[in-house]
Amino acid sequence: MHNAQPWRFRYFQGSRTFHVRADIGRVMPHADPDTRALHLGCGAALLNLRVAVTHGGWYPATQLLPDLTDPTLLATVQLTGFGSGESDLAALYPAIHQRHSSRFPFEETEIPEAVRTALSDAARLEGASLSFATAWHLEDVLELVEEAEARNRTDRGSDEDLATWTRIGTPSSVTSAPDGVPEYAFGPRKRGGKGPVRDFAGARSVAGRTATAFERSPQLALLSTSRDRPEDWLRAGQAMEHVLLLATLEGLSSSFVTQALEWPDLRWPLRDPLSGSAHVQMVLRLGYGPKGPGTPRRPVPEVLDIEP
Repeated sequence: MHNAQPWRFRYFQGSRTFHVRADIGRVMPHADPDTRALHLGCGAALLNLRVAVTHGGWYPATQLLPDLTDPTLLATVQLTGFGSGESDLAALYPAIHQRHSSRFPFEETEIPEAVRTALSDAARLEGASLSFATAWHLEDVLELVEEAEARNRTDRGSDEDLATWTRIGTPSSVTSAPDGVPEYAFGPRKRGGKGPVRDFAGARSVAGRTATAFERSPQLALLSTSRDRPEDWLRAGQAMEHVLLLATLEGLSSSFVTQALEWPDLRWPLRDPLSGSAHVQMVLRLGYGPKGPGTPRRPVPEVLDIEP
């Protein structure tokens, strides 16, 4: 959420093992009190690690939540063997550097069924399900997002989150921060259309920012898990990133639609209307359109420790 980057890595050279840890100082107590979103973000970082390890010719032997007495230790990844097992992940490696959230209008061009199936298969490989909302379910999802946005506009906690994790001001202050969402990545204000995009400016004005119409028929994919535990959140985060990397290679742009997920009473109605049983972990807006700009990343020494 909000480019908070709530992860740390520790690499043990002797055992060739990474520890992936939650950086609790970057949690959002208002929007993410149970740290579900933090787990999703760290799960996405874990998938990128697995992709990079595979790209390097190793097999990433991964264990989730290996020590239940240490809840900040989310996963271990040991480098074993060469070129075996998850070799298909290596093809995703270029997309790690290409994928950026795009808060710009997308085209009305429909995503081909073959691509939708491939994205759903990618989520399934990580233990989650991905389905595209259509017809009345899509309208319900959009209404829930609108309700969440209306609440956020008058919610002090939401304002505090934006103030903490957005960067508005002089060019030097915007570009020097290693995290958060800088104003150049806000995209235009929405003036018509149904594409759900969070306005990171809130009630604040941004000099030179334009307004434009967004897509009339947004394509929203719901990522779900059968259960709703920290382990499921980590699997969902990996599935989310697997889907996003593959979507990037397929020429799609993407952004996150988390507004309704931040309100427990709105998150539940998002679920699959047919089964009514899955727990929605993320809503993705996908389509053909401008690629989003790159946003800052924390310096490597802040997120990686190397031990003997």
